[in-house]
Amino acid sequence: MLSFISRVRKTTNPPTVEKTENPLRVGLLGASRIAPDAIIKPARCHEDVLVTVVAARNKSRAEEYAHNWSIPKFYGGESGYQDLLDDAELDVVYIGLPNALHYEWTMKALTAGKHVMCDKPIADNEEETRKMFSLAEEKGLVLLETWQPRFHPAIKRMKDIIDEGTLGKITKMYAHFGLWGNVMFKKDDIRYDYKLGGGALMDLRPYPINYMRFLSASEPTVQSAEAICRSENVDRRMETELLFRDSIPATVIVDLSLDGWGPFKLFPQWVKIALRVECEKGSVEIWNYPLPSLWHSITVKTQDGRRRVEKVYKPTQGKGEEWWSAYRYQLESFVDKLRGRSPVAWRTAEDSINEMRVIDAVYSKVMTLFELLRVHLLTSYGVSEWPGFAPYLLLWSLRASDTFGRAMAPAVSSFNCDSSSGWVESFVSYLGTAFYC
Repeated sequence: MLSFISRVRKTTNPPTVEKTENPLRVGLLGASRIAPDAIIKPARCHEDVLVTVVAARNKSRAEEYAHNWSIPKFYGGESGYQDLLDDAELDVVYIGLPNALHYEWTMKALTAGKHVMCDKPIADNEEETRKMFSLAEEKGLVLLETWQPRFHPAIKRMKDIIDEGTLGKITKMYAHFGLWGNVMFKKDDIRYDYKLGGGALMDLRPYPINYMRFLSASEPTVQSAEAICRSENVDRRMETELLFRDSIPATVIVDLSLDGWGPFKLFPQWVKIALRVECEKGSVEIWNYPLPSLWHSITVKTQDGRRRVEKVYKPTQGKGEEWWSAYRYQLESFVDKLRGRSPVAWRTAEDSINEMRVIDAVYSKVMTLFELLRVHLLTSYGVSEWPGFAPYLLLWSLRASDTFGRAMAPAVSSFNCDSSSGWVESFVSYLGTAFYC
């Protein structure tokens, strides 16, 4: 327990190390909540990285942020973002802006000659992603879509266990990532804002889907997708069925606001952060795959009933410390890439492009609860056999927006979600549970 407390304390508050003579100078585009963990703290304990400036639309917020995080310089106001890009002293720009702004400001940063670390998702769709990496290649710059678990030694260990072959071939995969959104996020959080690229799939999907793509070394096809929506065009929950190579089925569930349980759903569920890979001769499951640096467990089970649990915080090869966060490992690889060295782990342009292709495909397949119930009633019972459902079916037919597909456009990709509330939604949700499940 003491070692756990010590490691977490050092992970969340790493030491400041002496810098090299000419460290990489990083500017933060956006005074974001993610930046302290994603880049500010990791930079403190990296001898070759220095965060020197932050920009925000609001000048007072930029000033306060710079003061709170000991950043020497700040830019604010309407021209704040561009002023940062025009700063000749900067080498790298970290983009922690809302999803819908990633494409615009990554393109501007690359045009300004800056290397870029852009928070996931890198763009709103595949087309934008291709353009971003094409410009980076044209300019000879490093562009990384940040997704920190890929760089942590825990995921490498899980892949090694699968690749060793003792468990046989993969037969099935399952992942769930669910949060207490009602407690963790405000009602006007950017995750719930369509115009800012919100939604459960856009915010949480990189974790389970990227893990599965990496562990199986293959790209999936989307079989089906079901959405529960918080508001128009914004999915609160998304359940997706995928098919990987050799017809390996996979289920992915992402949920920004887990429902409670018990009477009137008063009791909160425990967060859902597990990923399981079933194989011919056993299974391997990782708990807390989104944040393995804080705590995780890799459980391996075999057909003969044997079970073992592993935890990996430090790599067997390359640099690293037990207290390094996944963000710190990510920064190490980014600096290695930029300095011309071979990083231990990396996310290629192809990886990010393929990831967005999957997300586009999920949105094009998605169905709402209303659609699912309608299809079930029509195919299994027939309208004439269930006259009691006529009012509901009429209601459904009037709600044309319930049938939706995601627009593949360079702007924020859209789809129409039902956002009804009150007794109608409750009634239909009950019917969906009773007859679809």
